[in-house]
Amino acid sequence: MVGLTGGVASGKSTVSSYLERLGAVVLDADVLARQAIAPGTEGHKLTVQAFPEAVRDNNTIDRKQLGRIVFANEEKRRILEGIIHPQVISEIKEQGRQWETSGYTVVADIPLLFETGCDQFLSPIWVVYVDEQTQQKRIMERDDIDAAQARQRMESQMPLHEKAAKADAVIDNSGSVQQTYAQVEALWRELHEDCPDCP
Repeated sequence: MVGLTGGVASGKSTVSSYLERLGAVVLDADVLARQAIAPGTEGHKLTVQAFPEAVRDNNTIDRKQLGRIVFANEEKRRILEGIIHPQVISEIKEQGRQWETSGYTVVADIPLLFETGCDQFLSPIWVVYVDEQTQQKRIMERDDIDAAQARQRMESQMPLHEKAAKADAVIDNSGSVQQTYAQVEALWRELHEDCPDCP
């Protein structure tokens, strides 16, 4: 199972979407994380207990408010990660096994891949990289936040240059989309050299 990671606003979604077009089954940790705290789940109950200030009147969780809380407080971020990460990792392992048994190439798209130890069971690992200035600018534009808030979000993760140093391959997303796609295609071909008929 391929591990795909990067930093916030580094362009990981662009890469994972293209991998799906090439035939990969992408397991998105962000989607699984939302499901882990959806109403009716144990994760939702634990999150409501731990973060009452992020709960709306109808008992749903205000994800933007929750984000502001945890990105500003490392201890609270660790609490939320303790609720979500074990469930997400378990689900990725289980779904990944099922798809691989059917012969598919599985890509696990995990923002905190190294931070959560997922590099222990994923191989190869690809990192989507941009320089810090580009990353900060993209976060500010995407989330409509100021530079200080953008830095908070960047600093909640391992720096991209450290992730790149640990990776089996680095996808540089600083240029055009076409340049990024070309790098992804090359890695995809390399991955399937020994299995040309794999889905």
